[in-house]
Amino acid sequence: MPRILYVFSRPARFVELDRDILRERWRVREWEQPGHFANPLSLLVAVARSDLVFGWFASWHTFLPVTFAWLLGKPSVLVVGGFDVASVPEIGYGYQRGGPQRWLSRWIMARATRLVTNSEFSRRELAANTGIDGARVAVVHHGVPDDVGELPARAREPLAVTVSNVAQLSLERKGLRSFVEAAACLPEVSFVLVGRWVDDSVNELRAAAAPNVTLAGWLPRTELDDLLARASAYVQASAHEGFGLAVAEAMLAGCIPVVTGAGALPEVVGDAGVRIANQSPSAVAGGVQRALAFDGEARRRARERVLHRFPLARRRAGLQALVAELIG
Repeated sequence: MPRILYVFSRPARFVELDRDILRERWRVREWEQPGHFANPLSLLVAVARSDLVFGWFASWHTFLPVTFAWLLGKPSVLVVGGFDVASVPEIGYGYQRGGPQRWLSRWIMARATRLVTNSEFSRRELAANTGIDGARVAVVHHGVPDDVGELPARAREPLAVTVSNVAQLSLERKGLRSFVEAAACLPEVSFVLVGRWVDDSVNELRAAAAPNVTLAGWLPRTELDDLLARASAYVQASAHEGFGLAVAEAMLAGCIPVVTGAGALPEVVGDAGVRIANQSPSAVAGGVQRALAFDGEARRRARERVLHRFPLARRRAGLQALVAELIG
């Protein structure tokens, strides 16, 4: 059975989903590299013993694996779309703004056999910011597992949720500051931010939070699913978004998405949610207020959009076909 070296920097739900998809047909060895540098000799041996390298994002952790695969004449697949292809100087986000990280990411992407993006937006952004030939790029949208089954019959609470790791960059990129400050405009609505506290930026949010804000930290999947099943609105007030998997998961749970027009969010949400003009707290509050008025039929439409456009089966078929072509 062919062997795949599966490279990533940190565990994440989308990383685990793709790993499990590949494991259905091939032997997969995980290579988690949270820091910049791995043991080069051990990594060289791992690549030599593999038939294909599959990596998530063009960054330090995929530099050596993809380079070694290129030198050894082995195929590699690299999923990109996010910080590695972005250039958003107004919030200090994206490798393509310049400097060593732009060189590094372009080196890796140029030597991968095939590139995969999770959205049409990311494919366009990749071409615009790097000039990479689109013939090497495949769009395979994220697949969202349907863990809900059917929407619960109970009434929704006046509750707005957003999910993101809490870090300094996320305050603007994910719109966390705006989400927290919007709560003061709607004191009758509960605002819950779910996500691991990565640095002390949570203190900034705590200082700005009204009494109806809960900074929940990380929650187990079962608790998050229960929260989304009760919530009326899911907010993604991002300045950049390569896909928006958390938005799609919330839609699957029947939440009305309240989103900016940034990145791939319009591609994911379509007409099944509320579009806000900008990241301001007043715009977020207005969007949440509109979402509270949506009925059960609107929630079913949001769920159906994700079921039809982003099923896990389509992600499985796309990735497995691409890998089979390269290994075969």
